[in-house]
Amino acid sequence: MKILSLSLALICLSLGVWGQTFTQTIRGNVSDVLTNAPLVGAQVVILDSDPLKGAYTDEYGDFRIEDVPIGRQSIAVSYLGFLDQVISQVQVNTGKETVLNILMEESVRSVEEVVISASKAKGQALNEMSTVSARSFNLEETGRYAGSRNDPARMASNFAGVSGANDSRNDIIIRGNSPTGLLWRLEGVNIPNPSHFGATGATGGPVSMLNNNVLARSDFMTGAFPAQYGNAVAGVFDLNMRNGNNQQHEFLGQIGFNGFELGAEGPFSKKSKASYLINYRYSTLGVFKALGVDFGTGTAVPEYQDLTFKVDVPTKKWGRFSLFGVGGVSAIDLLSSESDTSLTDLFSVSSLDIRPRYRTGILGANHKLLLGPKTAQTITLAASHAWEATTVDAIDPQTQDATFVSGALNRTNTYSLVYQLSHKFNAKNNIRVGAYLDTYDYEFRDSALTSNQTFTLTKNSDGRTLLSQIYVQWQHRFTDQLVLNTGLNFMHLALNNDMALEPRAGLRYQFGKGSMINLGYGLHNQRAPLPIYFLQSTNANNEVELTNQSLGFTQSQHVVLGYDQQFGSNFRLKLESYIQFLDNVPVDPFPSSFSLLNAGADFVLPGNTYLVNEGTGRNVGIELTLEKFFSQNYYLLFTTSIFDSKYTGSDNVTRNTTFNGQYVVNALAGKEFPIGKSGRYTATIDWKMTLAGGRYVIPIDLEASIAQGREVLQNELAFSEQLSDYFRTDLKVGFRMNRQKFTQEFSVDIQNLTDRANVFSRSFNPSRGTISIENQLGLFVVPQYRILF
Repeated sequence: MKILSLSLALICLSLGVWGQTFTQTIRGNVSDVLTNAPLVGAQVVILDSDPLKGAYTDEYGDFRIEDVPIGRQSIAVSYLGFLDQVISQVQVNTGKETVLNILMEESVRSVEEVVISASKAKGQALNEMSTVSARSFNLEETGRYAGSRNDPARMASNFAGVSGANDSRNDIIIRGNSPTGLLWRLEGVNIPNPSHFGATGATGGPVSMLNNNVLARSDFMTGAFPAQYGNAVAGVFDLNMRNGNNQQHEFLGQIGFNGFELGAEGPFSKKSKASYLINYRYSTLGVFKALGVDFGTGTAVPEYQDLTFKVDVPTKKWGRFSLFGVGGVSAIDLLSSESDTSLTDLFSVSSLDIRPRYRTGILGANHKLLLGPKTAQTITLAASHAWEATTVDAIDPQTQDATFVSGALNRTNTYSLVYQLSHKFNAKNNIRVGAYLDTYDYEFRDSALTSNQTFTLTKNSDGRTLLSQIYVQWQHRFTDQLVLNTGLNFMHLALNNDMALEPRAGLRYQFGKGSMINLGYGLHNQRAPLPIYFLQSTNANNEVELTNQSLGFTQSQHVVLGYDQQFGSNFRLKLESYIQFLDNVPVDPFPSSFSLLNAGADFVLPGNTYLVNEGTGRNVGIELTLEKFFSQNYYLLFTTSIFDSKYTGSDNVTRNTTFNGQYVVNALAGKEFPIGKSGRYTATIDWKMTLAGGRYVIPIDLEASIAQGREVLQNELAFSEQLSDYFRTDLKVGFRMNRQKFTQEFSVDIQNLTDRANVFSRSFNPSRGTISIENQLGLFVVPQYRILF
């Protein structure tokens, strides 16, 4: 009996039901949202702590609160003359200090008028000049939602207005727009597609290179965004990297679907506040393949690796310097010569060996300097590299001999200079001016073997060109409740001397308790994907012409009206309606159903030449978000979008765009189950359901395809047939365990729990003379283990 009692005691001690309560440090920085000037003497308090725990910020705006019990904690921040901030339900673990960077907004009301009691709404964008269709997200959200695979892009597909009904790629389709209409920005720099296996001109891919373990709070925008964002007509992903811990060394190990990861961060010395952050990831898909997991790529195994880092060096007199970088390589061999080409292989093509290779790199350095208590400037220099090479060989079905069919090389080096100046005249008036200079050093080669055994070049160009943008934004706050944001963006492309002037405006009015209405307008322009400009044709004199170089910008006018209601501190209802008109869309010069608005649905860009800016488009819809932010150990998120996306080609026929799914419904829920009272052990469960309309496709002419031995499309009936609706539900269960010096996390994400056969595409199978249906991924189990120490 004594032995049994002793055993039970040991088990209870190991589970943390008995024993000491573990603690950790919460620290960070408090600064002005516009200038990033440190707020000295701000009060930071751990809510519901007994006895009350808190601290005041020092001359650098830094604070430190020690011996905070692990588990969920809420932090309140107040500073005289500024709106209060409450950061709710922050996860505190033993394996890593909790570091917060808190931005506060000055109140219009004077202290003599009223005691400041207002606070910034949860989920509101970091960019204070965003009025509509914008929200912020943090690292925890990218890892929390079931089915997101720690990918910011897949996480964003849960937001209203976004369709992510694609298991194979993380393309972001916003309000019926092509995914090519999205702008990616990292640390204030325009960047290329940050995805492994991301085709040139695309904005997504199967696996993101952006590691959620190194991201800080960031913004996602879906329309009528501020003037500092140009060269986009659909949306903006504005990502920030966090700084490494500048007081102690910390380490991370993780293995899961996205790869095997190792991370480290810490100070360079005890005498400075400089820090480093580095994370390396190597693909583990080969291991999953050995366990029988089907990626939809036949016997091919995707291989990739990436490295992310940031160095942060604050100084007393000369501002803040930082160096950041992201780089990745990826490859896959889709070899019909070595596999039985299954109808479920999403990327395989019968009788072809395809070998794509990808390299992407981003390197940047920025300098932030306070020019005074109300003025700040940021200068950023960056370079990025996007390289893609593909070879295609035809395989003789009898001899298995390989014959070269086509090859492509797409390379773009971008050299960027970014300047931004922010000035606060007073609490009511803020201004921001800046410039983006992106120099493109490009090389595009593309060759193919024709039926008469001669090679043709569809692209054979190299050179340089410049995309310039300057902008100004002004914010006038009539009161804390009534705010006007206006701005202008001017853009110029040196390649063909095209230019555009874009006005932006937004008005936000808060009335009653937690009620707000928003109105936004934006004129946006975007250049075509660079390879489109360099498609070549041979004229009657046998001379090569670059017939697309005179293409102008595609233009979008976006109007958004929204209503936002906060219920208490944790519930939110948001309703937005919008209409978007697109003009100057590239289409064929002769009557045709082609439009560049449908680009991005395939893995390659269209090869149409002699394009003209005479097409149009229209997107209209309404979106609903009902959200319960994480509190009381659970969260809820329900979003739905009802929309209609149409375009008109050069044949003057109005059709569905391929992205006109017409509706998307997302429902998410999650709960944590603390075990014991010490907060050392926590079980988690997260659930997600997505229901969305299928894409529209061009019908296949089966009789003509059989007769010609290749797929023949009925272009006159373009996008008149719709694939079946998409449905998927995911379930994620996890367990977090805190020890004295480290934290371990285990999770299993079961994606497509019902093994639904969602249609990916339809194609003509020449060997069978039938139309084949390729389905997306079936039941897919993603285990993950992470350790913080």
